[in-house]
Amino acid sequence: MSEKFAWILNPLSSWDETKEMITTSLESGIDHIVNFSSENNENIRKLGNINIVSNSEDSDIYLVGISSEGDGTLELDENLDKSKDLAEAKKFKNLNKPVCAYIEITDKNHEQLAVKLGDYCDYLILVGKDWTVIPLENIIADLQTKDVKLIAAVESVEDAKVAIETLEVGTDGVIFEPKDFNQIKEISKLIENLSQETYSLKDATVTNVTPLGSGDRVCIDTTAIMEPGEGMLIGSYSKAMIFVHSESLESEYVASRPFRVNAGPVQAYVMVPGGKTRYLSELEVGDEVLIVNTDGETRKAYVGRSKIEKRPLLLIEAEYEDVKIKTLVQNAETIRVVDNEGKPLSVADLKKGDKIKVFIDQKARHFGMSIDENIIEK
Repeated sequence: MSEKFAWILNPLSSWDETKEMITTSLESGIDHIVNFSSENNENIRKLGNINIVSNSEDSDIYLVGISSEGDGTLELDENLDKSKDLAEAKKFKNLNKPVCAYIEITDKNHEQLAVKLGDYCDYLILVGKDWTVIPLENIIADLQTKDVKLIAAVESVEDAKVAIETLEVGTDGVIFEPKDFNQIKEISKLIENLSQETYSLKDATVTNVTPLGSGDRVCIDTTAIMEPGEGMLIGSYSKAMIFVHSESLESEYVASRPFRVNAGPVQAYVMVPGGKTRYLSELEVGDEVLIVNTDGETRKAYVGRSKIEKRPLLLIEAEYEDVKIKTLVQNAETIRVVDNEGKPLSVADLKKGDKIKVFIDQKARHFGMSIDENIIEK
């Protein structure tokens, strides 16, 4: 499942209460707010780096579908192609402004207009009284081929779960008007859990371990604390990567650094969110990486620093069924892979016949994207 997100509607309460709700949302990772009235835009921006969605010129994303009363509505013309909201979306799209439409789905005409707006909007906020009754799956199916993100308006965690899981693909996100702090945190946690990617790890057999000379190797220092049993998927081949353990364990030679994965040489791949890979040499401060555990469950982290140094290397070769795997790591006692029992194993102790955790991708990759193409890596 692709990464999901949440937005909030500007709470229609006193500024003091609104400020607390927005601050809690930012702290929970929600950084987009829809503001119907455009009031307090300046005050909202003072709270942090937040994207404002409204029908004002100073908005980050222009909002279509707002009535003069300041609520979310969308006018229909008998000829959908003459809809004023469709014309407004086209206008701002042609001005290279990100556009979002707010659509209350009450009948088939609204569904059809939503599909037409998908050609000119970056985001569609879909509002319905009951997503278990309204055919959300119809809109999702009709818009799957268009470059637009669908956001369902919800009131509870349960509504959010239904919207995001509809038709397996689900909406890209949800939007809600925060009622209390717990609601914000619960929906934020749900989004985090539903965005989690899982990789099927296999037990490969080590066939060769060979010390090499020096090369430029990369340490990935993240903004997250990793627990024992967590690390990253690293490999010389994009279709076959090994589980490299984090430096979260104590050693007699060096203190633990639980934020770090000593990943491998500069040309190696690392798995990042969205089922993509990056070259280790490309990683910079602020880039996203994927932390994986021994069950193949993942969570997102950010690069705090990428450190490249010349170090002695070690070639690890392994096999899983008919797939041959080769990768390089630093030749040091503190570098660990993970064995078939999920336990860290120092590469200094690694030998032929050992079983280690790997990920085998059935597809090739082009510019880090998984594709159906035959590519030979050796």
